[in-house]
Amino acid sequence: MKQESIDFEDIRPYRDDEIAAVVMRLVNDREFIDTLLGMKFPRLAHWLPWLLRPLIHKVLRREFGHLSSVRQCQELMSRQLTILLDRVADGVTVSGLDKLDPDRAYLFIGNHRDIAMDPAMVNVSLYHQGMNTTRIAIGDNLLTKPFTSDLMRLNKSFIVKRSVIGRREKLAALKELSAYIHHSLAVEKQSIWIAQREGRAKDGIDSTETAVLKMLVLNKPREESFGEAFAQLHPLPVAVSYEWDPCDMVKARELYALQTEGSYEKAEHEDIESIYQGIVGEKGHIEVAFGEELTEPFVDADEAAEAIDRQIYRNYRLQASHLIAYEQLHDGNPSTGQWKQALGVVDWQAKRATLRARLSKVPEQHRSIMLAAYANPVQRRLQFGN
Repeated sequence: MKQESIDFEDIRPYRDDEIAAVVMRLVNDREFIDTLLGMKFPRLAHWLPWLLRPLIHKVLRREFGHLSSVRQCQELMSRQLTILLDRVADGVTVSGLDKLDPDRAYLFIGNHRDIAMDPAMVNVSLYHQGMNTTRIAIGDNLLTKPFTSDLMRLNKSFIVKRSVIGRREKLAALKELSAYIHHSLAVEKQSIWIAQREGRAKDGIDSTETAVLKMLVLNKPREESFGEAFAQLHPLPVAVSYEWDPCDMVKARELYALQTEGSYEKAEHEDIESIYQGIVGEKGHIEVAFGEELTEPFVDADEAAEAIDRQIYRNYRLQASHLIAYEQLHDGNPSTGQWKQALGVVDWQAKRATLRARLSKVPEQHRSIMLAAYANPVQRRLQFGN
């Protein structure tokens, strides 16, 4: 694939020589500090912000002030995430890492259920295996506050320009993005994580958008086929499965609005709240399943998308929550019994009670939507076969 002479300055992650200055900018960012206060201590932040700001500033400086390289940032993130998972998850299972070549840069194409946790789970899995973490594609629609861009680019994220207007401008942004991904993989030998679709699968149906795959090869030479260019990126599907979705109630509310009103208006900075809830909310068991590199010379993006979907659904762990929801919505299926047995010892009564408790917290008209989101992975697995 040909290389474009683009510097990528406005979309790339931060380099080592930029880390210290960016960290200090964040530590001293009053809006960042106020956002942290509002999330952690909403009542105190309202009445005593002047008292708490210096304390938060001191903590941030102590915890992050020493950071001066990308590697240090990744090590800190991995340590903090491991500590967090001990509190909010009932175990993490990782599979498929033994198939990866530690010297190869991969294009990890992941299903997308959680804004921050999906790539974070991939990266913490790679980190504990002693492998390099990935660079993460993130849409600029999530960067609604100036400090969020700094936070994301510190964490090896690069920016997808979704907010550009105009056909020519959009095409230029897509070409820049495509060129950067290829540059990262082929030149800098840095792996990439990108979601299989734009936006989270709020209904529980993981499906690859062909537009994403076409973007990836947008800069290929005219004489090169889609399949040849795509294979050069070393694409590898990865599926992350959460037993409980911390944002399930919010997603059900949005889907209900779309079904009944045709649109949904997000509150200001709602995505930031979703990121926070997705990180700190209870998740139950988590599984990260790395698939196999796609080496087939696909004819087109449709064929490649089907292959990605097939791997993601066959590798996706069907949790107790999914199987219980499916049984509540559909007649029994022989496969569901096999999948329940494969989970081993499970307190099914307790799991059903947990699901009932979660459903009871949402309006009655939202419950079938929320239940379907948990059941849909089972439905899709049945469609793709065992």
